[in-house]
Amino acid sequence: MRFPFEWNEPADQPHNVAPRRERFCHHLKHAGSYVELVFSNLAVAAPVLWRYRNYRRSLYQKPVDLAAPFAVSVSPAGEKSEDVVECLKAAGIRQTLVRLPSWERGNLSRYEAFCRVLRRADIDIVAALLQCREDVRDPASWRIFLEEAFSCFSPFCSFFEIGHSWNRTKWGVWDHKEYVDLALPAVPLANKYGVGLVGPAVIDFEFHLYPRVLKAVAFDKVSSLLYVDRTGAPENAQYGWTAAKKLALLKAVVDGLAGEGKDCWITEMNWSLRGTGEFSPAAGRPCVTEEDQANYLVRYFIICLATGLVERIYWWQLVAPGYGLIDSRDMPWRKRPSYFALAAMVRVLEGSRFICKVPDAKAEIFHFRKGEEEFAVCWTRKGAVDHHFSRTPKYILGRDGRERKIPPDAIRIEETPQYVFFR
Repeated sequence: MRFPFEWNEPADQPHNVAPRRERFCHHLKHAGSYVELVFSNLAVAAPVLWRYRNYRRSLYQKPVDLAAPFAVSVSPAGEKSEDVVECLKAAGIRQTLVRLPSWERGNLSRYEAFCRVLRRADIDIVAALLQCREDVRDPASWRIFLEEAFSCFSPFCSFFEIGHSWNRTKWGVWDHKEYVDLALPAVPLANKYGVGLVGPAVIDFEFHLYPRVLKAVAFDKVSSLLYVDRTGAPENAQYGWTAAKKLALLKAVVDGLAGEGKDCWITEMNWSLRGTGEFSPAAGRPCVTEEDQANYLVRYFIICLATGLVERIYWWQLVAPGYGLIDSRDMPWRKRPSYFALAAMVRVLEGSRFICKVPDAKAEIFHFRKGEEEFAVCWTRKGAVDHHFSRTPKYILGRDGRERKIPPDAIRIEETPQYVFFR
């Protein structure tokens, strides 16, 4: 049975048009592949759990250098592509990800022109190759798309991420074997064109899919689209799993299967916004306010990067009405609080070294050093507390990078992150 592919333009994702009956029959027919997943996970469980225990115990116990871990995904904007570049540069972002949909293979020149604009500004690009159900049904056509994409974009892109969110059926892939069949033809092309491969681009906390895939495909960077809690704060735990614990498990799985030293990237994360209607990719309860989005962005980056377990994080994306750092419905474009929060965080943290996390049950306090300066990034999960630092504050920057008045006594720490610099 064939069914038309439908793209949800406002939310920038596919509609799930595949009939439930057909999906159920497929899963039933391929039940053996799920048994293989169980046994492949059992085979590596002991060494992975051993590594996970070690990584979890050492969380925030070691210094971490933050060289250039901040990245933002972008999309072609036609006549306003130069505006995209200016917004990236103003925020200090030099690393981007651009999606190349297979169903737009006849329109790749638009993406090529956009990539040329980015590269002229010396912005690094990762190309994410998106698939649909027809690519699974017609592997020859998918291989042609891969050849075209690598040939056209290898002069602009340092890495190619193969596939996207394939563990969600609306993206066209219905089991891990189908994804492996899509990913394997990219390996010789990466060698041919001298670029790196990123994958497997699994969305959410489904690391049980990694053993079979990483055994079959040798990625240069291992990626995850790691959404922790789209209904609330990044510190929240899902079934006991916090963001830091999830990263410890991801790194344990990767090191256990691909060898230690393989870098992990988070190639997609965001918080959808309330009141954006059809533009939200997760309408309803998961949506948050613009203020919460800005707070959560900073907190997510710091929580994850300070573990030392992830090398780079991409926010999806720069310009989008329902979740972006910039709202394109307004003319001129309106930069949201999250944009200014990101710009301040990049300016302060890029090139710094994480030193330690203060064990404080009432507040989250992360200490950093950059050159001769030492500072703390601090916030609360809920409410506000007064905190006495052991060192005298020299100045304080708010979430947006603006200087704040130093109080005469304790520092008031709130849900909004702030940067406290010491004498």
